[in-house]
Parts: sequence; structure tokens; C-alpha cells
Amino acid sequence: MAITFENLDNDIAGRTGKLGAGKKVIKTPALLPVINPHLMLVTPKELRAMGVEALITNAYIFSQSGQYSEQVRQEGLHRLLDFDGLIMTDSGSFQLSVYGEVSITNEQTLSYQRDIGSDIWVPLDIPTSPDADRLTAERELAITVERLREAKELFGNDAPLAGPVQGGIFPDLREKAGKEVGDLGFSFCPIGAVVPLMEAYRYRELVEVVIAAKRTIPRSSCVHLFGAGHPSMFALAAAMGCDLFDSAAYALYAKDGRYLTSHGSFKVDELTDLPCACTVCRNRTAEELKSAHDRTRLLALHNLAVTLAEIARIRQAITDGTLWELVDDRCRNHPQLLSAYWELLGSNAELEAFDRASKRRFFYRGEESCARTEVLRYQHQLARLRLGENVLVVCDARHREGYDDVLFFKPPFGPYPVELKETFPIGPSEIPPWNVAMIRQGCRGIRMLAESHKESKIMVTGLGSWNKIFWEEVGNTAELIE
Repeated sequence: MAITFENLDNDIAGRTGKLGAGKKVIKTPALLPVINPHLMLVTPKELRAMGVEALITNAYIFSQSGQYSEQVRQEGLHRLLDFDGLIMTDSGSFQLSVYGEVSITNEQTLSYQRDIGSDIWVPLDIPTSPDADRLTAERELAITVERLREAKELFGNDAPLAGPVQGGIFPDLREKAGKEVGDLGFSFCPIGAVVPLMEAYRYRELVEVVIAAKRTIPRSSCVHLFGAGHPSMFALAAAMGCDLFDSAAYALYAKDGRYLTSHGSFKVDELTDLPCACTVCRNRTAEELKSAHDRTRLLALHNLAVTLAEIARIRQAITDGTLWELVDDRCRNHPQLLSAYWELLGSNAELEAFDRASKRRFFYRGEESCARTEVLRYQHQLARLRLGENVLVVCDARHREGYDDVLFFKPPFGPYPVELKETFPIGPSEIPPWNVAMIRQGCRGIRMLAESHKESKIMVTGLGSWNKIFWEEVGNTAELIE
């Protein structure tokens, strides 16, 4: 029954893979739609028909339900919900975060999740509010870790247990939590208590929290981002290494009359057209959707279709090695997402360790592209070049004789030998006419070359009007010649 995870393809820290729980196996990244048995706009059977392989429901709601508590014990969760895919159950921690208390213990909720046939059980962790002070975060993290330890002791290492990573907004506590969860042997690690950050558009802090947790969560563990509901931020989360998302947004937004897209949401009453290819949108006009007697349900179906399509798009981008381009697209749809994108790029040295060596292409999309992992990796590898005593870096079309080595120049990467002209990233990279940002980054590559080859005399020619940037970035580590 143990939870397993197999990594298949990588891009940035994102990955495609296979998550196994018992006999159930799903592909990742994946969306787990949230199901409330009392408020189902879309049935689990309909979800399955839409391609959903896993869902999440709340064991605490079932345990407190006069209608379902004993029925689910007798029939089992899969039969009651009529869903043959993977079912994960939350413990009641969400209710704990909202109401401050729940009438169930850690052992009771785990036993109940086992008895109703859940595929992944979640201990009763303490979701620390982002507004909590450090002492509170430390105290609640200690309780969470003790409950995770108790879960392992009670049910053993083969039980399909999740190990939530808490710690509030304090990166060092998230790092500590990730390490402790890994040391306890958890192979499924949800990052919890981040919904308030997303609801308040505090995406930059979300990046800080996730990057910190990922530093110490074992690479072999599947990472679930609790409550990540809007498709516009899935690519960002996937780039950080999150493998699963659970969402009630498809239903909550529908009840509020909101129409989801991959780049934002709209009030359906303000739409004059339906910019989507799902069956809901293609079979009716905007006016028909607005006035439909089952409008809320139709909106939920549309919202689900859009969300599932975004997950599929992310999986394809990871396979193709184009996740940076997708992140760039999505994060320009809101100023706070753009801020989070900059924060992500600020962690490029950590992300580079996860990224793969070769990709299909590199598209330059602005100044942010200069900080991408591919640029950083290439420039770090300049130290591996074997060079003679006199080296010329040619920044124009002219070739000069009389040097031990002649390198060419392609910003934002910097110098390269002709042998690498057709290889990634030099060859399959599309860049527009040179601008200040890319020249500056390319000159940093020249400086790194010079600093790693102090026995060589590095000379540069052909920069023309960019000479000022050369002096600012390279200084006297190389010689500029006309």
C-alpha cells in the first residue's frame, strides 16, 4: 500500500511522473478536484469521463455526516462516490484552520481514512496561518511533526501516509519541516497552509515558501501543493517542482458566477462571447449560458475543462522542455504573478540543479530570459573549455587569424566555440536583435570565461556601440580591441 513516485521527464524543477498508491497509478502533474458529498456540482463519475484520474475529499466531513458517516464505512469510499480512480482524503486540517478546532484526534482520523478505503491518508497536521508569528509557527510545526511521527508508529512505513510540510511563511522553518518529513520516510509531501497566500495574491511569498520546502524534501518524494486552485498559477508551481494540485475553485468560482481561463477569471455576466473550446462553450452562446437554469453547473464543467487542459499543457511543456516559456506567458497576466516570476528567477542557481542539460529550443522573451537556468548553466560550463594562450572573442561576422582560439559571441549566453554552433543552447535558440539586457548578460559570460582561464589572454572585438556595457561588466578581466 506504500506510496511510490517515478520521475520521467524534467524541465526547470518541474517533472512528469507516475504516482502510485496501492494498485492505483496516475500520471503527474495532476489535478485532484475537490469533492464535497453534500455539494456536488459535478459527480465523480463525470469527472472520470473527463479524464480525471484522482480526486480529493474530506474524511472529516464524512465522519461528521449523519447521512454518510456509516454508509461510507459499509460501502467504502470508492463505491459510495462511484469512482474507480485514486482517492485522497484530507484529515480535517482545513476545518481546523477555519474554525480553530475539530472533534477528532490524529489517530481517529487516520483510522477512519483507513476504514473507508482511502488511497492516501493525511494526518491531522496544524496549518499555520501566514499571519502567525514565529513562536506560533514553531509550536504548531512541532505538533505537526509529532503527529506525523505518531502516524508512522501507529500504521507503519507501508501505510499510504502523506507528510504535510508546514512552517508558516518562515523559509527556515519550511526547510526544517521538509527535512524532518523526509527523515521520517514520507514519499508524499503536501506543502500546506498556502491557500491564504494565494487568496491574497501573495504569490512572491508563495514562491519563497515552496522553494524553501523543496530544498529539503527528498527528490524522490511526490510534492502536493494544497489548495492551488487557479490554472493561471499552475505553471509557476510546476516549475518549482510541485507535482499535484487540488482544487475546489472550479465549483466555488462557478457559484460566484465566475468563468475561469488560463490567464484569469471573468464575471460570466460581463462576457459577450465564450473564448473556450470546451463543449459547454461551443454548444451555447454567452447569453444562453448566462440565462441557463443550470448555469452554475455549466460553469463548473467549463472551469474544470479549462483547469484540466492547463494541467495537460504543463505536462506537454515539461516533455518538450518549454516550461519557461509557459511560465513567462502565465506570469504576465497579473502584477503579483510577475513579482513571483522574478522571485523564481532569483532562485535560478537552485533550479539549475534540477533542470535538464538539453532541450528542444530556447526562445528569448525579454530581460527575464537572461536569468533562466539554461543561461546560467551554459555560463558555468565555460570553465570547461580548453583554451590556448591568446583567445579572441568575435562579436561580429569577421573572423581573425593569428590566435590560438577564436570564439564567437551569442547573447545572452556569451562566447562559444564553433563546434557548439549547432548544439543546445547556442544552436536552437531564437533571439531578436540585440538589446542592452542580453548584451549585458553575454558580457557576464565573457567575464566568467576570463576568470576561469587566467592563464589565457582574452581579447574581444566587434561590440561596436556596446563597448560601454563591456567595460561595466567585464572590466579589466579581458581586453577590448578595435
